[in-house]
Amino acid sequence: MSTSPDVLGDSSQAQPATDDSSTPTAPAVPSATLGGENKRSLEQITLLLFIVVPFIALLGAVPLVWGWGVSWLDLGLLVAMYFIGCHGITVGFHRYFTHGSFKARRPLRIALAVAGSMAVEGPVVRWVADHRKHHKFSDAEGDPHSPWRFGETLPALLKGLWWAHIGWLFDEEQTSQQKYAPDLIRDPAIRRVSKQFLLWAFVSLALPPLIGGLVTMSWWGAFTAFFWGSLVRVALLHHVTWSINSICHAVGKRPFKSRDRSGNVWWLAVLSCGESWHNLHHADPTSARHGVLRGQIDSSARLIRWFEMIGWVHSVRWPDAGRLEARRKIDHPNAA
Repeated sequence: MSTSPDVLGDSSQAQPATDDSSTPTAPAVPSATLGGENKRSLEQITLLLFIVVPFIALLGAVPLVWGWGVSWLDLGLLVAMYFIGCHGITVGFHRYFTHGSFKARRPLRIALAVAGSMAVEGPVVRWVADHRKHHKFSDAEGDPHSPWRFGETLPALLKGLWWAHIGWLFDEEQTSQQKYAPDLIRDPAIRRVSKQFLLWAFVSLALPPLIGGLVTMSWWGAFTAFFWGSLVRVALLHHVTWSINSICHAVGKRPFKSRDRSGNVWWLAVLSCGESWHNLHHADPTSARHGVLRGQIDSSARLIRWFEMIGWVHSVRWPDAGRLEARRKIDHPNAA
């Protein structure tokens, strides 16, 4: 693979996420994660457990539903916790912290960092650093998780899809946090949340059984809430998020011009909170809305709009008609 210039330039890092206060001027620190730049950090080991155990639960969910069903309480906890974590990733980690699609008030800035951490996908600073590097080298040499890493033959693509989906998480080469996320490292509050990843992961897993146990006043109610609201929910969110790296860079419609192979995958739109409209995102990385064509559901953009209406965010980078038109593939069947 070889690198090539982005359609919009290196806009993925041009506007780091900021709040309304002045940027902290504290001296740079080595990292904002417990493991630093180590090849095998505490977060990676913990992430492996958080990947394997919920996935086993996800596999066991089908026979459990068939045999015993699932209660409305468990289903409600699964859905509520899923979309809190999903929007924490999409609105917080991705559109705000990575791309600076809007500016947020300080309390919301911290809340978004916490909500994203509760998705159990790693510390905010590490997540952002990896994603900014992905945009700099998207589907080219240097991209941490391109499905085209090993070539374009069917065996190479299958190997690449596995790599992009999950294999890259345990790569020995770690993205430099100092290079790709210095703005977040300089923020004491965000650095603290990033270092507290294990705490927020524990809170994320503990809330459903706590609520389930208190509502039903039984240990069985706590157990089923933990199974559905914690384990199955985390596994489902993990694989939906990772599908953006793998599936959305291998297939899908491409109505907009980008330098990579990012595509729109409609059937992932609701579960990914609008992230699967991936072609527009790579054509215009700082846009606060990814689903810009008719019928493209984007709940993350809707949430940002609500935040803007009540004054929690401002300077939102909504899609500009001129920029969109300039990036359309005129001959594409989905361009109209």
